[in-house]
Amino acid sequence: MENTNKTDVLFIVHDVYQEDNVFPLGIGYLSAILERHGYSVEIYCMDVYHYTNRDLKNKLEQNNYHIIGLGFLAARFKETILDLCETINIYKKDAWLVLGGHCPSAIPEYILEKTNCDIVVVGEGEEAIVDILISKKLGLLIEKQIIYTPIVENIDVLPYPAWHLFPMDIYTDNIKTIGMTEKDKAFPIVSTRGCINRCTFCYRQTKGIRLRKIEDVIEEMKQLFNKYGVNVFLFQDELFLVSKTRLKSFIKRLKDNNLNIKYTVNARVDVIDEEIIVLLKESGCILLNIGFESSSQKVLDHMKKNTTVEQNIFVLKLCKKHKLGYGLNFIWGYPEDNKKSLMDNVKLIKKYNTYAQLRTIRPVTPYPICELYYEAIDKGLIDGPNDFFNKFINSDLITVNLTKYPDDICYKWLLDANSELIYDYYEHMAELVIEQFHDLYNNKTISFRGVRHDTKEKNTCNSCTP
Repeated sequence: MENTNKTDVLFIVHDVYQEDNVFPLGIGYLSAILERHGYSVEIYCMDVYHYTNRDLKNKLEQNNYHIIGLGFLAARFKETILDLCETINIYKKDAWLVLGGHCPSAIPEYILEKTNCDIVVVGEGEEAIVDILISKKLGLLIEKQIIYTPIVENIDVLPYPAWHLFPMDIYTDNIKTIGMTEKDKAFPIVSTRGCINRCTFCYRQTKGIRLRKIEDVIEEMKQLFNKYGVNVFLFQDELFLVSKTRLKSFIKRLKDNNLNIKYTVNARVDVIDEEIIVLLKESGCILLNIGFESSSQKVLDHMKKNTTVEQNIFVLKLCKKHKLGYGLNFIWGYPEDNKKSLMDNVKLIKKYNTYAQLRTIRPVTPYPICELYYEAIDKGLIDGPNDFFNKFINSDLITVNLTKYPDDICYKWLLDANSELIYDYYEHMAELVIEQFHDLYNNKTISFRGVRHDTKEKNTCNSCTP
């Protein structure tokens, strides 16, 4: 039986066909903004419950909404979003379908045409979503349109994400990373928006970096800890480490508030020295995630990383010295790349591998809006978004070959490189397990509980790009 009452907004979190789903911060912020203005919001988590499009059809038939919102990245557009939008358009009744996120913001005209949605929001949606809803509730007629929004200059004015609308018991329990135990509960948070750099493979559109007040970040962490038991904070900032002064302020306030927590951060090698590594380690950081990207300076220069191979190695040595967990993130497939640069990446990973994760190397993908995407167009390798999506199958496959070598040669090299990394990882893990059995049998430990337990704890598979 159809519900004649209308909920103002339904946000759909589309499925990504995995169990370790990260809480959708963007939708969380938008929901909080709407609730601040007195509107009703419902979340439909297809990601954690794996609802099908048929399930969504039944939900839309039984309920009424003013707006149905959906955000997504380019990687899921053809595989998931097109069919999802088709279902929504058939059963949405008089609701407006509003799309946002990185992919719609990058190619709004294309997305508007292909999805037949009502509105594409380009940029950050917090300042637009309320105006869109007001227009809908006033009964204003609307033609298909693109709404360009300004960035939120002062991100301290934003409310905390509307956690209570989501299945927090699932989102806090399904992410495990380096340095966590089974009892730890992890959750994402942001302390900044933006970055000081713009790499050629990056599809971020905004320039510069905006910082939240450290006091406000700490208060959010306290609320997550007290309400949901979160003790591992996954900072999603593109650049958490802005300065040593800010890091020290963050650590001081952790101590002042007796927050004995763990956390992970993203950083660039050019802002790191030994003191920072020590501060991170001593304050509870369990993973420093860095895009090292390449062992070739020519490739780093083409990426416009504005970093050097020497800086990469310097930071790797510091992390290893102080036993701070780190992500070995490398990609391959720039015009300057060849077999040697690929195998040099393998050597670097093997030399500094902590074996806390299985690391492999992916080919670079020139997603729409990034500088590399336009370079591929200029070279005649793709002719626009439709061609890109026809060629994009999987982020571990070559979408656009920017190298001087044919696809079959590139795949042979990638197979050889990743095979070496995989064999190296499992050989190391075999030695580790045998050593643990040895210690158990020789009364050096009684904590080891066997291979099944070790596999669950240790064998975390993670590809090389964030």
